[in-house]
Amino acid sequence: MNMSLRLVLLGLGFVVVAACAWNHRKEPSDSPQPASTDPRDRFASERSRMVAEQIEKRGVSNPGVLEAMRRVPRHSFIPPELEGQAYEDHPLPIGSGQTISQPYIVAYMTEVLELEPSHKVLEIGTGSGYQAAVLAERVREVYTIEIVAELAGRATRVLRDLGYANVHVRHGDGYAGWPEHAPFDAIMVTAAPDHVPEPLVQQLAAGGRMIIPVGTGDQELRLIRKTDQGVIERATIAVRFVPLTRTPR
Repeated sequence: MNMSLRLVLLGLGFVVVAACAWNHRKEPSDSPQPASTDPRDRFASERSRMVAEQIEKRGVSNPGVLEAMRRVPRHSFIPPELEGQAYEDHPLPIGSGQTISQPYIVAYMTEVLELEPSHKVLEIGTGSGYQAAVLAERVREVYTIEIVAELAGRATRVLRDLGYANVHVRHGDGYAGWPEHAPFDAIMVTAAPDHVPEPLVQQLAAGGRMIIPVGTGDQELRLIRKTDQGVIERATIAVRFVPLTRTPR
């Protein structure tokens, strides 16, 4: 075999070997990668956008609250057909004439309570369970009461599936609070009565705070603090919540 023909064949062999090696290296990247099964991660980028654009820009700055809002999967608490709207800044229906609050209001109400990791919190109006989950990211124990049995059951299941073992859901009338576990370091009411329920004030610990929407038409969020000198109450922002309903007597 002459020298020129030998060089051509060697060259062709190099091309074949190189092509096979390239194909071998490419194959793993062509294979589908496993998708994340963690519901907290599925919409992580949308939650980050929600916090940056809807919450931080409007003045909520507590790092623990912002991190809780980034972590809790809001889409898990709404009907599947509304999943695409989960991280928009508006309420969404959850059935039984009730709604899940807009993210900004959830973050604002959580921040003004000035929560600490050791705190025990009472929530009146579990609804979807989303606000309870945000609270659970910040405190030791959350006790939450929902008057609509269907919602209480659904929230219990979602919170359990997401691993929130420090949230305790009860079906019942929230007006009277949960005296067996009082006093509470903080109380959050997520449905609007026409006045501040006295049983809730009584169940607030000394130095504790309560945030509550009040009104039958125009509503305002009121921040209530229990001090050694008595109860201090002030209006914060205008809001619109579903009415606080009670068990017929």
